[in-house]
Amino acid sequence: MEISVLILYGLALGLLFLYNCGQLSLIIIYLRSERKRREAILSVGTLEPDKFPRVTVQLPVYNELYVIERLIDAVVQMNYPKDRLDIQVLDDSTDETVQIIANKVKAYQRQGFAIEHVQRPERKGFKAGALAYGLEFAKGEFIAIFDADFVPDADFLLKTIPHFRDPKVAIVQTRWEHLNEDFSLMTQLQAFGLNAHFTIEQSGRYAAGFLANFNGTGGVWRKSAIADAGGWQSDTLTEDLDLSYRAQLRGWKFVYREDVGSPAELPVAMNALKSQQYRWMKGAAECARKLFVKVLKAPNVSLVSKLHAFFHLFSSATFILVLLLGVLSVPLIYIRHRHPEWENAFFVINLFQVNLLILISFYGIPFWLLKQGNKSKLAWYFTMYSSLMMGLSLHNTIAVIEGYIGRKTPFIRTPKFNVRTATDRWDANKYVSRQLSWLTLAEGALAIYFFGGLMLAIYTHDFRMFFLHCMLMVGFGMVAVYSLIQSGRRPASPAVRLARPVPVSV
Repeated sequence: MEISVLILYGLALGLLFLYNCGQLSLIIIYLRSERKRREAILSVGTLEPDKFPRVTVQLPVYNELYVIERLIDAVVQMNYPKDRLDIQVLDDSTDETVQIIANKVKAYQRQGFAIEHVQRPERKGFKAGALAYGLEFAKGEFIAIFDADFVPDADFLLKTIPHFRDPKVAIVQTRWEHLNEDFSLMTQLQAFGLNAHFTIEQSGRYAAGFLANFNGTGGVWRKSAIADAGGWQSDTLTEDLDLSYRAQLRGWKFVYREDVGSPAELPVAMNALKSQQYRWMKGAAECARKLFVKVLKAPNVSLVSKLHAFFHLFSSATFILVLLLGVLSVPLIYIRHRHPEWENAFFVINLFQVNLLILISFYGIPFWLLKQGNKSKLAWYFTMYSSLMMGLSLHNTIAVIEGYIGRKTPFIRTPKFNVRTATDRWDANKYVSRQLSWLTLAEGALAIYFFGGLMLAIYTHDFRMFFLHCMLMVGFGMVAVYSLIQSGRRPASPAVRLARPVPVSV
């Protein structure tokens, strides 16, 4: 049994090391390609006024009464010829959001904007279904997409549309920025993690020509490329990743603009973050199941690109490895104590701690580049972010396994709040789930389990995993406590606080 624990721990650590080697290669590509990426942006140029193509902006919405006005106001103020811009509010709402949109659309129609309030008879296929439904009568040659919590920059189309001069470009994705990063520690940690994805991963994959993904919002598609790739499909929870890969396997190109920011709102409640993580992790697993064999067989994809596609599509499986390593690390202390003669085996395992150095570089470089005045807080943010992700590993592991075995579940939206500063309240948000699940109790039990690991370390005088167990205890404790507090919180007021005016250019 002890040998089995040691082997399983070493195998999980080795697999995580291989994945991090893929991340290390993206770090190197990112650092070496700065000049190439800058020159690519400069070479795009701008469009002449008489050559602006027709663009349709799609806004998929489902019960978004707190943020929908803010989104529509931002989109209609885009710097783009009014006669070449169509706006579709793809509204699947079942509450008062419907009337808010109807009033807003009528007001802008009277001002001459080509904006439509689109309601389909059945919410079939969720977001993918809504996008496909609107695409049937979209007049634009290009389709820009924004989720409800986004506030697009006024010059968004002027910066992205010129890339489509290249007839093989299918997607132009922009970098997410964060409207409410400073709201709380939880939003700061989310921003810390997302910045790494939108800096190292997206830029690295784009610079190397690897298969990359549209992030579901804050980007533009060539309409003909969507059709050529088979259209929006709802058999996975991440229809954006799915369509991105299908299009690139057909030979279409992906473009990433790291310098163009698309501001959005981060979830401020733990249950909202969990619903977002669940959708992302399970959807990635579903796409891995659906697409990886096609990637392997693709004749137009290089061996290196296939390897990176493997790391990309199966990235959510790292949460399984993290959970496994955490759970096994406690008995490992006892095994070390009982078998000092196995020290050579433990030394080999310790060599894989280079994982930590890779992760620090992966998250640290974007933080160093983006946080001009807060560089001294890198260690704090890295430690707390890692703890948070460890604390979510049980929740995300369940999502990933469901994705791999093909268990189908509905598309669960992430509730939006329209909060930006710590003084803003979200207690009255009616979309927040306040249910207490067995999973929260299991997360609390794991926090206690890792506290036991700390006690075992003290008993055996083996402190080599003490800091790791502190992080695991804090991570699971943080997730459990936040979930408990927010499930017990009741709306402070029945009043609905609608969107307040915000600057369009952020």
